[in-house]
Amino acid sequence: MGAENLSLIQEMKRANFRLINVSGFKTDLLELHALQPTLHILFIPGNPGVVSFYTDFLESLYELLGGTASVTGNYWPYISLREAGVSMDWESGRLFSLQEQINHKISYIEQELQDVEQPIVLVGHSIGSYISLEIFKRFQQKVIYCIGLYPFLALNIASSTQSSIRRLAMTPSLCAALSYIGALLGKLPDPISRFLVTKSMGKSWSSSAVEVLCTHVLQYHTIRNMLFMAMTEFKKLPEKPDWDFIRGKKSQIAFLFGLDDHWGPLHVYEEIRKQVPDVCLEVEHEGHSHAFSCTESGSTWVAHHVSSLIKNNLQYSKES
Repeated sequence: MGAENLSLIQEMKRANFRLINVSGFKTDLLELHALQPTLHILFIPGNPGVVSFYTDFLESLYELLGGTASVTGNYWPYISLREAGVSMDWESGRLFSLQEQINHKISYIEQELQDVEQPIVLVGHSIGSYISLEIFKRFQQKVIYCIGLYPFLALNIASSTQSSIRRLAMTPSLCAALSYIGALLGKLPDPISRFLVTKSMGKSWSSSAVEVLCTHVLQYHTIRNMLFMAMTEFKKLPEKPDWDFIRGKKSQIAFLFGLDDHWGPLHVYEEIRKQVPDVCLEVEHEGHSHAFSCTESGSTWVAHHVSSLIKNNLQYSKES
């Protein structure tokens, strides 16, 4: 790589935020623009939809791709960053379902990316993987590749953790109580809230991830939306992924599973391998958790994995 390209990466590697209006909802974007991109990567986060958790991952991905791809992370519409770095409840009292989140992303592409010449690569995390597949179904001429990271594609009826979360999410009084508790924690003096979060989440979380949780998640309306979204996930998600679609697009889809992840359990990995033998599947053995982006090592490792998938897929497409 020449000195000019290295200089370009150095200048462009920091992500910027931009506020837009999508279907009447204020929406923040995290963006890294390439000067002459060959493709556009659209990243869909998992619940609670705070892209700031993935800043290190997306900046690393941009750099590993050598400044050849523009990268956009799309916040969910009830999250915003406009005042003093603290998320604001733009749509006060508004709760967004899984289908509404899918519709929001479709509207964003129609509004912002429909006329962009570069093809789109979708990258989704957790429920964002399911959303990405639904987007792919809608834009099959525009999307050339779809990558699901630690994917939540179907209900895991064997998971006691999911059963507990489901009962919580479907009990309005418990949702309200938990949201109030989280909001009270968020109103504590910064050193205290960060200390409590660090103790509860473990020392492995990066300082930036702790900061994001304290400033962007610990708010009443954000937690209520997170739980409402979870409720609609449990209601809408099937017990089996859409095998027909995955089979039909198997050369354009890849999944990364974790070893101990109830959202994307290994029995789903095995079932995908059985149902669609030729699809790109991998299990991460490095010890990163479902919340990979909350650690520096997880962000870096997954960025390397995704960049390799994209490079290999584009090379394959050219040779085909």
